[in-house]
Amino acid sequence: MAPRLLIVEDSANVTDALRALFEATGHDVAIAATVDAAVRACVAAPPDLMLLDLTLPDGDGLLVLERLRADGREAPPTAAMTGHDDPETAQRCAEAGCLATLVKPVPTRELLRRVSEWVGA
Repeated sequence: MAPRLLIVEDSANVTDALRALFEATGHDVAIAATVDAAVRACVAAPPDLMLLDLTLPDGDGLLVLERLRADGREAPPTAAMTGHDDPETAQRCAEAGCLATLVKPVPTRELLRRVSEWVGA
């Protein structure tokens, strides 16, 4: 079975590019553009990995992890993706349980390598 990725990002340009990249490399891809949609997607079909933007229209992306845990659900392995390259952001992501904080734009090869490591593909 193909590894299931949930990409949580509100930019259609970014999600279109990431969907094409990951589907071409054998992943099953779901997209969510808001915190609420991401929580619903995780409950409906838990992903093997979530790529999580931190700036979403309805709040901080890390709220997805917080809400899942508050409902007694296990949060999926998650990599934060953000344009903020500062120690405070990295610390918040680590404290929330993220595997890593990737600073956008993430080089394609690095992203593919990291995702492959995380999903065991």
